[in-house]
Amino acid sequence: MKIDHLGIAVQSLEQSLNFYRDSLGLSPTAPETVEEQGVRVIMLPIGESRIELLEATNESSPIAKFIARRGPGIHHIAIEVPDISARLAELKANGARLIDETPRRGADGHLVAFIHPASTNGVLIELVQKNSTTGEPH
Repeated sequence: MKIDHLGIAVQSLEQSLNFYRDSLGLSPTAPETVEEQGVRVIMLPIGESRIELLEATNESSPIAKFIARRGPGIHHIAIEVPDISARLAELKANGARLIDETPRRGADGHLVAFIHPASTNGVLIELVQKNSTTGEPH
């Protein structure tokens, strides 16, 4: 396992790039819309991990709700796992509170699932299983 990315909720992808691209020199991917989650996403590779900028596409988006409650900032930590279904089953068996009991499609077509912050000391954790068709390692 490794940290796949840190998700950061932002008001505007374009404005956020002023810092991450122009000041830090990170190279962004093309924006991607994940309709199911109501977000536009840009990934910024940094070392073996990435920073994920998340902009809400509608008011009912989890990102819109997060920003309304807490303002922009770190939203979640994503951990890459080789078998997301097995990891979810293990977490559930150990009493973890899951937001997603089954994986769903996320950015880049990867399988994702979230663990409720009540089980993780207040941190929203996303599990990510890489999609082998993207050419990225598992």
